[in-house]
Amino acid sequence: MEDKYEAGIELFGTEVKSIRAGTLNLKDSYCTVKGGELFLHGMHISPYEKGNIFNKDPVRSRRLLMHKREIRKLAALVQQDGYALVPLSVYFKDARVKVEVGLCKGKKNYDKRAAASARDAKREIDRTLKERNR
Repeated sequence: MEDKYEAGIELFGTEVKSIRAGTLNLKDSYCTVKGGELFLHGMHISPYEKGNIFNKDPVRSRRLLMHKREIRKLAALVQQDGYALVPLSVYFKDARVKVEVGLCKGKKNYDKRAAASARDAKREIDRTLKERNR
């Protein structure tokens, strides 16, 4: 995680009501910059139960609202190797829905090997301590 940004999100009324009900999934979601605008893809907002014809597609792309200079800065950073924009959380600030977007850098192969070996070592230590306590 390199940096965090707060962005507004363009939603319809039934989507806001559904988020208030807690039916939101950020798994596999990501952000892209197209035409000077920031978009959030893959976020699933379940249809509002009482929304009938006003419900929208649950996984449609949604526009994020940020200042133009911030979007240009993020677009330049994403063009570099290994950077990605990932939504971290969705929350309410006053009556508005906000998305926390993180600028993340991907791991190199040696980082992945180091993390895997540390995880295996921790698992082995926990296993030994568990056997010792019996």
